[in-house]
Amino acid sequence: MIEHWIGGERIGSAQTFTDVSPIDGRVLTEVARGGAAEAERAVNAAKKAFPAWAGTSKAERAEILHAIADGVEKRLEELAITETEDNGALLRSHRRGVMPRVARNFRFFADWLVQLEHKDFDTRGHTNHVSWDPSGPCALITPWNAPLMLATWKIAPALAAGNTVVLKPAEWSPRTASLLADITADAGLPDGVFNVVHGYGPEIGEPLVAHPDIRRVSFTGSVPTARRIAAAAAANLTPISLELGGKSPLLIFTDADLDLAVDLAVEQYDNAGQVCLAATRILVEASIADEFTERFIAKASGLTQGDPRDEATDIGPNIHERQLAKIDGYVQRALGSGARAVVGGGPNEDLGGLYYRPTLLTNVAQDSEIVQDEVFGPVLTLQTFTAEEEAVRLANDTRYGLAATLATGSRDRADRVTKQLVAGTVWVNCFFVRDLQAPFGGARQSGIGREGGNWSFDFYCDVKNTVTAPKGWNDRG
Repeated sequence: MIEHWIGGERIGSAQTFTDVSPIDGRVLTEVARGGAAEAERAVNAAKKAFPAWAGTSKAERAEILHAIADGVEKRLEELAITETEDNGALLRSHRRGVMPRVARNFRFFADWLVQLEHKDFDTRGHTNHVSWDPSGPCALITPWNAPLMLATWKIAPALAAGNTVVLKPAEWSPRTASLLADITADAGLPDGVFNVVHGYGPEIGEPLVAHPDIRRVSFTGSVPTARRIAAAAAANLTPISLELGGKSPLLIFTDADLDLAVDLAVEQYDNAGQVCLAATRILVEASIADEFTERFIAKASGLTQGDPRDEATDIGPNIHERQLAKIDGYVQRALGSGARAVVGGGPNEDLGGLYYRPTLLTNVAQDSEIVQDEVFGPVLTLQTFTAEEEAVRLANDTRYGLAATLATGSRDRADRVTKQLVAGTVWVNCFFVRDLQAPFGGARQSGIGREGGNWSFDFYCDVKNTVTAPKGWNDRG
């Protein structure tokens, strides 16, 4: 049984919900199903703990964040196994990349806090001093596709800034958030500084973000949910940060290294396609489209789909039966409208359950839903272009703008195209290379705001400028 973590205590609820593993449908645990009362209690705990935590020195806060990172590393194997059972992502990825990144989130923002400063500057003999003041209790609502990594990407800077936190993890993957609560307590984080509440968005998420004592709201998830969160936060004018996924393009030009381009394209099946940054729209220059497609099919056919706990597995299950039905609905409607599946095209009948075959669809129209909507599964589309201008137009022709990837052998072309792409992050001849000091966020309906490095502290803090006159001092204290 997983309970809430509020004010340093495990707190139950009258109702529960069941957490089921997407790997095999096995019941993992029952989880406390909170509502407005639990949201109120958690915010009150965070509010009570805020003054003391905000008053601690930067060095002390950084030390505790490093202790949390130590705790993550000590329990890395447990966290990796737990999260794989919970959301079906590859165990090898959790061991080698995801959980080490969780620890790195805490270390990075701890270190960034200590060196955070803006050089004083002069205005007609007056000194300007910029400081970052803690804003207060923060409500963080996080998704299921990389639960702990994406949660700590928010938790770490919020805590480093001197704020207190109420985390509401996704109900489909709640277990590692509960383990993190234990880790923070063992690291010496004071009671009430970090709180975890479980439940469904309309029942506990909305009263949480609408609470008048919440000073910041950060959310990663879907556009429809973001609209509800923004509306709930608007009554109090609470600042929000939204990362809302995308429909990112991969542009492949004739001068590209074709082997590299194929590798980049097949990499988009990572985490069974459940990656917000995935370049799901492949745009290939027409003259190389046939050769690219042939090589892609050969490469994709070598992927192994199966149990994500097996080291040999490349693609695991999707998270939930609702998500599988959504993915297949998009694919079947596209096929019914004339699209062609050159790879995959439906659930994996050999495995059953929540396993969907890696799919590549051709003969798709630019205005079709399969091209315009975020499917969030192992489904890619392929379109062709004949000129650079057409490639840019197709790439930008969605309501999203989170990321873009391009493969080209020309630096001049890369410079021209990247300047025209509407995206928060652009990768050239690479994919998913991330640095925590870089800004991260999206344009259009891919989100609001940027996080990472100073951008995170700008969001989680009240940035203050103090202007001091050169005269008026009497030196009497």
